[in-house]
Amino acid sequence: MSNIGDLKIIYNKNKDNKALEELEYFSGDIIKEVRNFHNSFSEYKITPLHDLQALAREYNVNKIWIKDESYRFGLNAFKVLGGSYAIAKYLSKITGTGKLSFDSLNKALSAKDISFITATDGNHGRGVAWTANRLGYKAVVFMPEGSAEDRISNIRREGAEVIVTDKNYDDTVQLAQEYAKVSGGIIVQDTAWEGYEEIPLWIMQGYATIIDEALEQVQSKPTHIFLQAGVGSFAASIQASLIVRFGDEAPKVIIVEPHNANCIYKSAQYNTEKAQTVSGSLSTIMAGLSCGTPNPIAWKILRRYSTAFVSCPDYFAARGMRILASPTGDDQAVISGESAAVGPGLLSLIIDHQEYGDILDNLGINSDSKILFISTEGDTDPLMYKKIVWDGLYPVL
Repeated sequence: MSNIGDLKIIYNKNKDNKALEELEYFSGDIIKEVRNFHNSFSEYKITPLHDLQALAREYNVNKIWIKDESYRFGLNAFKVLGGSYAIAKYLSKITGTGKLSFDSLNKALSAKDISFITATDGNHGRGVAWTANRLGYKAVVFMPEGSAEDRISNIRREGAEVIVTDKNYDDTVQLAQEYAKVSGGIIVQDTAWEGYEEIPLWIMQGYATIIDEALEQVQSKPTHIFLQAGVGSFAASIQASLIVRFGDEAPKVIIVEPHNANCIYKSAQYNTEKAQTVSGSLSTIMAGLSCGTPNPIAWKILRRYSTAFVSCPDYFAARGMRILASPTGDDQAVISGESAAVGPGLLSLIIDHQEYGDILDNLGINSDSKILFISTEGDTDPLMYKKIVWDGLYPVL
């Protein structure tokens, strides 16, 4: 473990590309089913992947790519991929529907009295609400204290009932669980706990569409991928897919979290198979990463295969947002939200500041490196986005 300035990093001593049982859930056949299901929605389009050539020259690396999930299904974030696939798998299971597609599921039940329940900071809940609404079901979405008004409004516009709590994210998940038990609704949560593993795993599988698309779009294999983590489900989905595809030749994966909600980093610090919980307010501008308890399925994958775990302050994300919004040369501008831009912010700071030079060496980042980022959301909180990008909130210290 190294603490340099405001950044904390742990290099993974457990890294081992031997196969885990969990990799079976990210096989080529499964990912093909996931892609085909998403493609069955009329809104499906492959999201853009931008080749930031000027930024790569600025940082003296070979390539920098960023996949822009703000275009996903018109919802400004990636989360709908997981929620929609999980709902589809659940409906297929209870109805006996064979092929997973929007049309087949839409016709599967004549009496659609199922309610889907979830807790969210915004993006996951909107995806669940959108899918339920498209298929004719009810959604009830719990949101933690401090949730952005725009995120609340976007979920309500999808026809869902929204309940804003006075709790943090983890406690709000607990409230959603209790509500589902009492109401008989189906909890669709992107984290697992004892006795609740099937739906979270389906959600993780749904996210794999992103990396499957990205690997079609890049002209050469990345050497490094920076992945932001909340409960770790998104990061573990990408990580597992890479190991299945490339084995020992998989790109190095660097997991990035905010200091106040660094449950994956804390788990790496304790270095046990059991994931660790971070308690407290979990306060961070990276609302989508404000989670205190890792998904244990995700942690098992990340502990085995990821290269490093980073914990950093909020201004790393703010810097990434500003860099992507104000490109140099002919690079494409990218509207990247607080949870989405922390990876580019991290790379910029470890390159620009001499005290971080050892990190570049330890990660093997050099002039030959080909680096992929996934911008998982756009300006899902427009007011905060403007404060950061326009007004300079959270400057580099």
